[in-house]
Amino acid sequence: MRDTDYVASAARTLTAVVRGIDPGVLDAATPCSDYDVRGLLNHLLFWGPSLEGAGRKETVPPPAGSDTELDLTGGDWAADLAAQLSRTAKVWSEPAAWQGMTHMGGPTEMPAPLVGGMVAGELVVHGWDLAAATGQQPEWDAELIDYVYAEAAGSAELGRQMGVYGPEVAVAEGAPALHRLLGVTGRDPAWTP
Repeated sequence: MRDTDYVASAARTLTAVVRGIDPGVLDAATPCSDYDVRGLLNHLLFWGPSLEGAGRKETVPPPAGSDTELDLTGGDWAADLAAQLSRTAKVWSEPAAWQGMTHMGGPTEMPAPLVGGMVAGELVVHGWDLAAATGQQPEWDAELIDYVYAEAAGSAELGRQMGVYGPEVAVAEGAPALHRLLGVTGRDPAWTP
């Protein structure tokens, strides 16, 4: 798998998870302790344009307010999020997205490959959060999971300092890469609602 395939692969799986969410479970807890299902969907919709813009080397600040204030009661949130994920995947499928420097919704420049890894990781980890909360068991491409794990493990301490990751959760030696990824981001792979 090439760099240009990672975000699209993650977006496909996340889109399937989103389409499988029953609106009756929007208030269910997720493994991401900051959000219930509704809040996590809001988070993805809120930050989606910034993740997309980063692939075009554009600074797209998030909307005013917080990432839990969007209203999911009107319109088709699943279609809206699927469309956002498709746009993000398309942008990050271009080789230029992975070259040079870019921004992630703010003025700080970061290497584009680092941001691309963050985008893929966001989609995989929050996809797992939503799947676990809603009783789904999606399958991700093994190369994608290996890549996202390596990216997350390399920046885990910084992620914890920034409040992006919780304390590492120990997983069994020889655990699958997905479990190691979840553990390094502060999630318990055995979490259940």
